[in-house]
Amino acid sequence: MRVVFAGTPDFSVPALTALVEAGFNVVAAYTQPDRPAGRGRRLRPSPVKQAAQAHGIPVYQPESLRDADARATLAALEPDVMVVVAYGLILPRTVLDVPVHGCLNIHASLLPRWRGAAPIQRALLAGDTHTGVCIMRMAAGLDTGPVIECEATPIGAEDTGGSLHDRLAAMGASLIARVLPDWVAGRLPERPQPEDGVTYADKLETAETRIDWHEPAAAIERRIRAFDPWPVARTRRGDGELRLWRAEVRPDRADVPPGTVIAVAPGGVDVATGDGVLRLLEVQAPGRRRQPVASFLNGVGIEAGERLG
Repeated sequence: MRVVFAGTPDFSVPALTALVEAGFNVVAAYTQPDRPAGRGRRLRPSPVKQAAQAHGIPVYQPESLRDADARATLAALEPDVMVVVAYGLILPRTVLDVPVHGCLNIHASLLPRWRGAAPIQRALLAGDTHTGVCIMRMAAGLDTGPVIECEATPIGAEDTGGSLHDRLAAMGASLIARVLPDWVAGRLPERPQPEDGVTYADKLETAETRIDWHEPAAAIERRIRAFDPWPVARTRRGDGELRLWRAEVRPDRADVPPGTVIAVAPGGVDVATGDGVLRLLEVQAPGRRRQPVASFLNGVGIEAGERLG
């Protein structure tokens, strides 16, 4: 079986590694072009490019797959199947039709819920109790193709965007390695996605990281977890901002305006919200690292009565 892999970020790497370690013949890896990164803005290869080179897999980095040359290059690889994981480029119909057994995508949600760019964070923000990964045969629409196999996992009270990212990446890698032989052999049916339950995971916007203290404490706490480790929830404090990394919902009530600091202690800083009290446990002041509140109070400090946001 000749497999072409397409992916770009860290989320894609476990799947590529799993295919190689399972003995699949990965004949090429497609990934986005090197991008400027860091203070020096030097070109940095994607995580998939680094992993592919470490395994001796030829790497292709087209700016687009829409032209005839890109299709011809892919066709020359004679792929039986293409595995796509967070590639970041649109695959037109002319490309989807090249592999003999189609293009399979690993998507980090239980389709049809959370089609789109940010399914992990959207599931956390919405308060979903479960999420998972699906193997889908790619179609022309946005994550609309028929589903071949899914695997679910509960979302725990301590889960963050980072912990779910790592767990789902590992689940997707294991699932694709199990599914691929049966799919190519024609032993696995596919099922169309139902029309009911479709939701879209829009791309994350910077404005969403700003905490609105008028929201309930539970919603703010989920936002903090969803945006850990990126893009990080934050709140305005005076002329600067405070990044928020970890918090917990308290059973207390507060009869003060939302955003008001009502209690300060080494164990946490309590802030009034639109419904309930949120205790900040881990924060990051400008120019400093993330740290427990006890360390923050020793260095920067905050006082009861301050208004955040």
